[in-house]
Amino acid sequence: MRRRVDPTPELLRLASAQGGVLALSQAADLGLGRHSVARLLDQGHWSRICAGVVWTHPLRTGDELPWLAKAWSGLIVGGSGSRLGPHSSGFLYGLIAEPELPDIFVGSPTASVQAGGPWVLRREQPGARSARAVGEPPRLTVDAAVIDLCNEACAGDVVGLLTKAVQRQLTSSDRLLDELGTRARHRHRRLVRDILSDVDEGSESPLELSYLREVERPHGLPSGRRQASRLGLSHLSDVGYDLWSLLVELDGRGGHIEEGRLRDRRRDNAFALRDFLTLRFGWHDVTDNPCVIAWQVAMVLTARGWTGSFRRCPRCRALADSDFVAMCS
Repeated sequence: MRRRVDPTPELLRLASAQGGVLALSQAADLGLGRHSVARLLDQGHWSRICAGVVWTHPLRTGDELPWLAKAWSGLIVGGSGSRLGPHSSGFLYGLIAEPELPDIFVGSPTASVQAGGPWVLRREQPGARSARAVGEPPRLTVDAAVIDLCNEACAGDVVGLLTKAVQRQLTSSDRLLDELGTRARHRHRRLVRDILSDVDEGSESPLELSYLREVERPHGLPSGRRQASRLGLSHLSDVGYDLWSLLVELDGRGGHIEEGRLRDRRRDNAFALRDFLTLRFGWHDVTDNPCVIAWQVAMVLTARGWTGSFRRCPRCRALADSDFVAMCS
C-alpha cells in the first residue's frame, strides 16, 4: 500500500504564483509523484487542463478556467522561454481589453504551436523583437507590446494606445521610438512617430491629439500651451492661448457627471475673474466639426488681439464666414 503524499507548502506556493497551474514535472521535482496527482484528480480536488498540466482547484461542469490559468497553462506547454504575446501583455499592462484566449510566443523550438488548449500558441520570427521577457507571468516589455499592437491596430486605435501608455507613465515617447527603430517593418511607422512627437508637446489624450491635429494645425491657429497651470491656480488646462487669455477645455467621450460639471464651472468662474475666457468642446465637436471649432477659436482670439488669420483647410475651403456663423447657431 502506497503512503499518501500531499502537496508540500512549497509546491502550493509555486502553484499559487502560476495562477493555480502546475506542470506534472514541477510537481514531481517537489515530491509529488504521478500517483498522488492522479488521486487528487480522481477526488476532484484538482483538474486536468491538458497532458502534463493540471489546475490545483476543482473545475466543475460548466465552469470555465480563469484567464490567468489559461495563460500559465499555455506558457508551460510552450516550454522554457515562452512569454505572453502582444494582446495578453497589453491586457496585463491595462492597455486593452482581456483577449478571449491568451496569445503566447513559444520558447521551445520543439513545442508544437498546434497543441490544443485554451490558448493561441505562436512561433516568433527570429529577431523580430527583443527576446527579453519581464514580469510574472512572463510577457513582452511594455514598449514591445505597444509597438506590436500599433502594428495590428487601425489608425484611430494607434492614437489611443500610444497616449494611454505614455499618460499612465508605463513608458515614454523616447523608449517607444527606440523600440520602433528596431522593427524592420511597421505599417504605421510614420503615424507612430508623428503621434509621439505630439505627445511630447503635451497632448495627453486622444481627444487632445485630435484637437491639435484636426483643429489647431490645419487652420493656422497659434500653438497653445498644453497641460499647464497659470495665474496661481492649480488646475491644468488642456490648451491655453495665454497671450489672448483664452483656454480650451476638452471633455472626454463619456461626458462629465454632475460633480465634474460643478467643478468645471468653478474653474471657469475662477479664470473669468482673471479675465480668461474658457471654451469647452467634446468628442462630437472635435471629431465631427473640427473646422467649426477652429473658426470659433479663431474668432475669439481675433477679438482678443490675435493678428493671425484663420486658414481654411481642404474640408472647409468652400465655406464662407456666413456658413460658419450659421453652423454655430
